[in-house]
Amino acid sequence: MVRVTPGMEPRAPASQSTLFGRLRHPDIKHLSPAYFGMVMATGIVSLATNQVGLWLVSRILFAIACAAYLVLWVLLIVRIRFYPRRVLDDLTDHLRGPGFFTMVAASAILGSGFLTLGQFVATGFVLWFVTLALWLGLTYTIFTAFTVKEKKPTLDRGISGAWLLAVVATQAIAVLGTLLAAKIAQPHRLDLNFIALSMWLWGGMLYIWMMSLIFYRYTFFPFAPGDLSPPYWINMGAMAISTLAGSLLIENSSDAWFLHSIAPFMKGFTIFYWATGTWWIPMLVILGIWRHVYKRFPLAYDPLYWGAVFPLGMYAVATHQMARALQFDFLEPIATAFVWIALAAWSLAAFGWGYTMLHGAVGSGGGGGSGG
Repeated sequence: MVRVTPGMEPRAPASQSTLFGRLRHPDIKHLSPAYFGMVMATGIVSLATNQVGLWLVSRILFAIACAAYLVLWVLLIVRIRFYPRRVLDDLTDHLRGPGFFTMVAASAILGSGFLTLGQFVATGFVLWFVTLALWLGLTYTIFTAFTVKEKKPTLDRGISGAWLLAVVATQAIAVLGTLLAAKIAQPHRLDLNFIALSMWLWGGMLYIWMMSLIFYRYTFFPFAPGDLSPPYWINMGAMAISTLAGSLLIENSSDAWFLHSIAPFMKGFTIFYWATGTWWIPMLVILGIWRHVYKRFPLAYDPLYWGAVFPLGMYAVATHQMARALQFDFLEPIATAFVWIALAAWSLAAFGWGYTMLHGAVGSGGGGGSGG
């Protein structure tokens, strides 16, 4: 019989202890649910740079997006394993919960990238099913929780631009669906186009509901600089991705009789979405100046800034696609300009992330947990 002297209990091997110690690092516990916004931003900027002929830059960015996607899934699984209660709290929180929709959009954007950059149809379908499963699970879990929870925040404390990530996720399914539909034969082409059309229409309705509440919060409640978090750029990004989905549906109208019959409606609403998104750009720039220049709110890296990069890249891609679908060639210079703006914004966000990582202080994403 072996007697163990107090203070000399057996310990796990050093390598195992170190591994589990790292996996249970506080940064993982507090990881923002919206960190998949980094994948969204990188993936869409990859597609934007591809459309102006920056082939090498596009592929490098797409490789970074794929690597980040895999790493973030690993971190999320570790977080669920060691901190399930914290994940559940985030999922049912009015501010942090919508950040989970970045998982849906990131999956769909990667699927769109595999189809656009490499013609990997099988991979596109895998990500399509992943996207659908995530969308169904998160949509009905989050909004059911928001409905039935007993303690709820007031409107000014419970809603932000991050709620529109639900719209982005919905429209991302429509985008991937239209791209897949163009790659397969009938009758499944008809089925995918119908699903894409349904998601496009639902995403538009969801935007109207949510934007009404967000605009009401904007104008009738006190607004501090800290309240204007980067995810408010999703106000524009949700309209940009709706424009992209509508443009792709218009291009697919010859493959589905029901799309052909409502083509004028789709064209009108696609322009409507683009015009609404365009209106938001000067407004958001003005509010950004008010926040950082007039109110001198400190400008420091936050994972939520990826939520501001994504809309810029999406606006570039959406404008280019709408110009092609509707033969609006005069819009191409705008699309090209926003490619460079989005690439510059991505570079700044990447620099901020790298600087933060080198100094060993990965942020938790604040209380908003939104927009990526």
